[in-house]
Amino acid sequence: MHLSTLDWIIAVLAVAICFVPALFLGKKSGKSTSEFFASGRSVPWWLAGLSMVATTFSSDTPNLVTDIVRRNGVAGNWVWWAFVLTGVATVFFYAKLWRRSEVLTDLEFYEIRYSGTAASAVRGFRALYLGLFFNCMIMASVNLAACKIASILFGLERWQTLLFVGLLNVAFAAHSGLWGVLVIDMIQFFIKMTAVIAAAYFAVRLPQVGGLNGLVNQLSSMKGPEGINYLNVLPDFTNNWDMAMAVFIIPIAVQWWSVWYPGSEPGGGSYMAQRMLASKSEKDALGAVLFFNVAHYVLRPWPWILVGLASILVYPQLSDIQAAFPNLDPKLLGHDIAYPAMLKFLPAGFVGLMVGGLVAANSSTILTHLNWGASYLVHDFYRRFINKNGEERHYVFAGRIVTVLLFLLSSAVVYLLDTAKDTFDIILQVGAGTGLLYLFRWFWWRINAWCEVVAMLSSFLVSIAFLVIKKSGGEVPSTANSLLITIAVTTVCWVLAAYLAPQTDRKTLIEFYRKVRPAGPGWEPIREAAGISKTEAAQTGESLPLALVGWLSGSITIWSSLFTVGNILYGRTSAALLMGAVFVVSGFVLLRVINKLWK
Repeated sequence: MHLSTLDWIIAVLAVAICFVPALFLGKKSGKSTSEFFASGRSVPWWLAGLSMVATTFSSDTPNLVTDIVRRNGVAGNWVWWAFVLTGVATVFFYAKLWRRSEVLTDLEFYEIRYSGTAASAVRGFRALYLGLFFNCMIMASVNLAACKIASILFGLERWQTLLFVGLLNVAFAAHSGLWGVLVIDMIQFFIKMTAVIAAAYFAVRLPQVGGLNGLVNQLSSMKGPEGINYLNVLPDFTNNWDMAMAVFIIPIAVQWWSVWYPGSEPGGGSYMAQRMLASKSEKDALGAVLFFNVAHYVLRPWPWILVGLASILVYPQLSDIQAAFPNLDPKLLGHDIAYPAMLKFLPAGFVGLMVGGLVAANSSTILTHLNWGASYLVHDFYRRFINKNGEERHYVFAGRIVTVLLFLLSSAVVYLLDTAKDTFDIILQVGAGTGLLYLFRWFWWRINAWCEVVAMLSSFLVSIAFLVIKKSGGEVPSTANSLLITIAVTTVCWVLAAYLAPQTDRKTLIEFYRKVRPAGPGWEPIREAAGISKTEAAQTGESLPLALVGWLSGSITIWSSLFTVGNILYGRTSAALLMGAVFVVSGFVLLRVINKLWK
């Protein structure tokens, strides 16, 4: 693709606007690990929320959604739309609890919730497991998308793309810490949204597409793989039960509570917990997560979906993409590359905006994962187990060194991956079955550190077993069935550990309860042992029934608004009015609940 002088000017300006403000935050972030990894616990809700949204909007996200739409239609997006239930549960059940814990990272939680060697072991293990292995896998997926985009736009080799994004992201992540990440995220969000809306606008105006009416009319008469209707927001339950099971029933019934996935962790965690812990109050933590869920599921999906749908008409087969870009490395060819392939139709100026937006999308995610991963490896492993008595500046310096090493390792993993969808499936599979544990550990005193160890190991081993069998040419269950098997095995293992493994020290449980004050009957024995009456416990303002109403109304509000927008784009007025009415009613209930909680 050819970029005009105007495109280059706009692209450079977009990147400069994002990154220059972060240059002035290096001194502030370098004062202590609290500033470098948690912004001094003084972040307002809107900044924390914007950062959450920007982080989950990475360079691989449009590619992933396009891949899903081309393979399974719009309904295929339920594999991540189902996580609405997870995100809204975090708002009403967990955000306040995280902020009350006052830990620096979510891994530090383990040693205030559990006791003994097992608590220390699980903290150190997860610091390496998540901060190194899982984190590098996610960053590799994001940078794989960047490599595919750069190959389409500029004809760059993988190493050339990695060198560019590495120099940019590592320099700013190491220099400015979380404060820089937050400020960069805030600016990048608006640039990215402008760019993807422009991409959708020009995609549907192509002659092959014929506007929104042409898009809907053409795709209504087309059948995709296995006879799917590309436009349906729900799968076909009568003629394609296997796909309905995989993309809707399992995600909505099982996946949302059972799978640990960064940004959609049951109970909150990873960089979501990092933002909640950095918030200046419980109210700000709650507001940040609520804003994130609305923006994540309502504002962003349809521009990506429209480009994915238009790409089906422009490039019906992968061979059409290869023909349009003959110099494309065949190893990079997949349905996910259809998104960057559609960018060739952008007019001058908008190509530059998209380039700037894609750089922003890549950076917002990589910067967060570099800072988050470094916080685990430095604060939860190096500082906790290797060098306990260093000065704050020493640990900040160590964080900067680890930041560089993390990017180098993740870059090596890029060469092992093929598509964004395959990576998404691997991450879901490896985290399967652990989610229920992360939900219950706040509300059931019996869960112990050994439950965490057993859950991680069983989930990982079952997933690796399936992967080895598949790679060796053996037959394995479908992705959906493999997920169910992993969930079942993992859940049984950690529930047994809750009863059979050594229990958490009673003193630790009492101190945790007094600090965090979780609601519900699961802590009754500990509340009584702490000498706290039911009346005194209720003074925290926690109400599980009220939180439950907020959770259900919030989830319905987000889904109904998402489908209201979709039906408007499809030109289906009656369906749009119906979804709009559901949105108004559920939104009214949601606001009432929030007002009561914030009082």
